[in-house]
Amino acid sequence: MSDTSLEADLTRSANGRIAKERLYHGLLFCCAALTVFVTVSIVATLAIDALEFFGRVDPYAFFTGTEWVLRGDNPILGILPLLSATLVVTIVSALVAIPIGTAAAVYLSEYASDRMRSVLKPALEILAGIPTVVYGFFALVYLTPWLQGLGLEVSLFNLLSASIMVGIMIIPMVSSISEDAMSAVPDSLRQAGYGLGATKFEVSTKIVIPASISGIFSSYILALSRAIGETMIVVVAGGSRARMFNPSEPFANLLNSGQTMTAAMVQAVTTDLAGGTDGYYSMFAIGLTLFAITFSMNLLSNRIAARYREEYQ
Repeated sequence: MSDTSLEADLTRSANGRIAKERLYHGLLFCCAALTVFVTVSIVATLAIDALEFFGRVDPYAFFTGTEWVLRGDNPILGILPLLSATLVVTIVSALVAIPIGTAAAVYLSEYASDRMRSVLKPALEILAGIPTVVYGFFALVYLTPWLQGLGLEVSLFNLLSASIMVGIMIIPMVSSISEDAMSAVPDSLRQAGYGLGATKFEVSTKIVIPASISGIFSSYILALSRAIGETMIVVVAGGSRARMFNPSEPFANLLNSGQTMTAAMVQAVTTDLAGGTDGYYSMFAIGLTLFAITFSMNLLSNRIAARYREEYQ
């Protein structure tokens, strides 16, 4: 083969690689741009319809109202009962998920053998794959009767069962992300602790957890964001009656039914509300409020992760 033909072949090959790289670059850019476009479109749709709602209903009355009655010709649209029920579910589910999830992460990272970890971690993450409507059905059919058998005067639909099941649902998120953060801690830190005579528990609690605290906190906030947005469990097990939280009887709020923000949106969609009414547009106002809360929590998670991030060499 002459030098001229070899040079021509190499030139065509280089041009082909450049063309392929440009094609890959374009495809990947389109995928990234599509996700951004979908996100912006959803937020814009929520904002436009929410502005229509706030043009009809006083925003001050909406954000400070203590009563939510969607049905009827003159609905009463105060979001505080929905917000308080959402916070109750989130707090109780956090009390369930954070201790159990953190303990599971410590066990998987520090105590479990490789064989045990290969069995337990996939089994734990199966919980994340169960449809949430199944969790709600389990809470309604099994958990609530079991709580009643313990002597608790819970109603058929109650926030306690819904909160416990939401907490169980987010355990894998807490344990998996926390375990990944703990496993990223260099072994040299552990060996230094053992060299000073520390026990495995002391190494876990005084070295590994502080060194991975940014990832652990991020798992907490991401899991709580998931709990705030959970829908099917609270719809099936929590009921659909909006109640304002009564600080003087905190346990009564748990034992009775309640309606979260997501459950109220489902109610607005499934009832016979006519389009263009205040009740119809209220679900967009609730959705935008919910988005603002979860977005703020994600920003907080990123700030905490950046603030307490530890870098090792």
